[in-house]
Amino acid sequence: MEEMKLGLVESKFADMIWSHEPLSSRELVNLAQAELGWKKSTTYTVLKKLCDRGIFQNQGGIVTSRISRQDFFAMQSEKFVEETFAGSLPAFLAAFTKRKPLSQQEIAEIRRMIDSFGEE
Repeated sequence: MEEMKLGLVESKFADMIWSHEPLSSRELVNLAQAELGWKKSTTYTVLKKLCDRGIFQNQGGIVTSRISRQDFFAMQSEKFVEETFAGSLPAFLAAFTKRKPLSQQEIAEIRRMIDSFGEE
């Protein structure tokens, strides 16, 4: 699989697909024209790039995701932590919480997540 990074415009386009899938390539062309002002050729060019990266697929004129929005952003988050904090989630959390304190509800939710991983 190629690089899993999206530029701003690619991200808007991907969000359109995730929000409306499955959709026909014709519907996608119409959506991209209405929301992004794109011509048909631009839509197909960007769609092909994202299909080549393994994020979406266009089979029989029906466009669907190969990776869900949630999985895509989870992969992006993992890559960010790996590249920026040498893969250390505690180092990321320490840096994050220095600038944005966690609420009691967030702390409780993180504790529940950690506890549930210990049970597996």
